[in-house]
Amino acid sequence: MEIPIELDHGSRQSLQGQIFEQFRRLILGGRLKPGTPVPASRALAEQLGASRNTVLLVYDRLIAEGYLQAREAIGTYVSFDLPETCLAASRPVATPSPDQVETSGCLAIPFLGRAQAVVSARRLAFDFWLGRPDPHSFPIKTWRRLINKALATAGARLTEYRDPGGLPELREAIAEHLGAARGISVSPEQVIITAGSQEGLNLVARLFVRDGTLVATENPCYQGAAFLFESYCAKLVPVPVNEAGLNVEQLPKDGVMLVYVTPSHQYPMGFTLSLERRLKLIDWARRCGAYIVEDDYDSDFRYRGSPLTALMGLDEHGCVMYLGTFSKSIGAGLRLGYLVVPKALAQAARTVKALLDNGHPWLDQAVMGEFIRSGCYANHLRRIRHLYSERRDCLVEELRRHFGDVRLSGLESGMHLAWHLPEHYPSASELQNLALRQGVGIYSLGSGAAYDYGGCDYSGRTVVLGFSSLDEYQIRAGIQRIADALAGLPASPALPVATY
Repeated sequence: MEIPIELDHGSRQSLQGQIFEQFRRLILGGRLKPGTPVPASRALAEQLGASRNTVLLVYDRLIAEGYLQAREAIGTYVSFDLPETCLAASRPVATPSPDQVETSGCLAIPFLGRAQAVVSARRLAFDFWLGRPDPHSFPIKTWRRLINKALATAGARLTEYRDPGGLPELREAIAEHLGAARGISVSPEQVIITAGSQEGLNLVARLFVRDGTLVATENPCYQGAAFLFESYCAKLVPVPVNEAGLNVEQLPKDGVMLVYVTPSHQYPMGFTLSLERRLKLIDWARRCGAYIVEDDYDSDFRYRGSPLTALMGLDEHGCVMYLGTFSKSIGAGLRLGYLVVPKALAQAARTVKALLDNGHPWLDQAVMGEFIRSGCYANHLRRIRHLYSERRDCLVEELRRHFGDVRLSGLESGMHLAWHLPEHYPSASELQNLALRQGVGIYSLGSGAAYDYGGCDYSGRTVVLGFSSLDEYQIRAGIQRIADALAGLPASPALPVATY
C-alpha cells in the first residue's frame, strides 16, 4: 500500500514536518480510516526517497500524539481513538437547517428522477411480488462447471478490453435463440449486451430522447420505463390498453419519437397484443417515422398455444427495437440482458454502450454464451416453464375456490397475473393493507412497479400477484389468509362465501 504523500525538497519546512502534516491530514480527512495499516518504515522511505530514520521519527511522533498505534507482531495502524475526535466530543456541533443545506454553495444537480420499485420493501413468508424467479431454480451446478471451464481458457480475456457491444459468441447465440423462439431474424452485430433490460432502455433514451421528446407508453405501464424516460425530460403520452393490448387507434397521428410497449404480456395487466394491432402498430410507426421499443421481459413463459412472433419479427421497415433479459428466466443477480436494434442503428447503439461502460464483464458473457449453445438454457426453460405453469394453475384454483368467479387477466404467459376486483370488494390498496396485516404481500398497480397516469380503467381496482417464486403450499396458505381477512370484515351479502 502506498500513501499519497508528496515531498517538496525546496520547501523551508523539513521533510519530517512535511510527512507528519500530510499524514495527519490524511487521517483526519478520513482518507486513512481507523484500523488501516500503514506501510513499513523502510517501504515508505523508499517510496518517498527519504531516509528511513526520517520516517521512523515521523512514526514515533504520530504514535506519541495518538494518530497511530503500534503493536508487536501486528504492525502499525491508524488509531481508533483519534485526538481531534476526543477533543471535538466535548464541543456541540450545530446541525444545519434544510435551508442551509440547500444554499451550501454547490449548484443543484440537473438530474431529476424517480426510482422504480425493483424489490419488495418487506420480507414476508407469503409474498406475491412480481418478476421474481424461483429461488431454487438457478442452475448452480451447471453454472459453476461453465465458470471453471471459461476460466481455464480465459487467457488475456480477463485483462483486456473487449468489444463494447458484447462477446461475439454470446451475441450469436442470442440471435439464433431469437430466430427459433421469437421469429426474429437478425445478425449478431444488431445485438448489444446490456446489464438487464433497464440498461437497454437507457441506451434507447440516450439515442433518441431530449428535452420535450414525445414518448408514448401504455397506460398503465412499467414504472421503470416511464420514470426513465421522464428523467430524460421526455414528454410522456399515455395510451390506454384493453384485453387486446395497446389501443393503437389512440396513438397520436404524428410527433411521437418512441412508443414503449410490452406486447407479449402487457405490464402489469398481462394482456396480449393481438396480431391485428401488432400490424397496425408497425404501420403507424412507419407512417409517423417513429420507433417502437418492444420490451419482451417474460415471454419465455408461455403456457397456452404456440410462441408468439415478436413485433420485431413482423417488422419489415426497421422501426422496432427489441429488449430481452435473463433476469426473469435465470436470475436478476446476473445483470444480463440485450438490446436488438435495426441495422441502421447498430453502430450508434454500440457507441452509446462504449461511452456508458465499455462493455459488460467478459466472464458472465462467456458462461451465458456456452449455457445457450450447449442446450442447457433450453432445458432450463422447459423445466421452469412447467414449474411456473403448475404454480399459476394453483393460484387460479385457490382464487376461484375462495372468491368464486374471479376476473383474471394475464393467464396465458408470464410470471404474474392481474385480479380485477368487483365493485363491492375493498379497493386494491385497502385489500393490499388488509393482506399485509396477515403477513401476505399482494400489490396494487402503483405498489407493484407499475405506473398509472390516472383515469385508467383499471385504477384502484386491480391487484397483481406474482406466482413464480412461491411454492404451492405458500400460494394456498397466502390466499387462505386473504380469505380469512375478508371474512373478518363487517358482514356484507355481496362478499363471497368460501367453499371448502
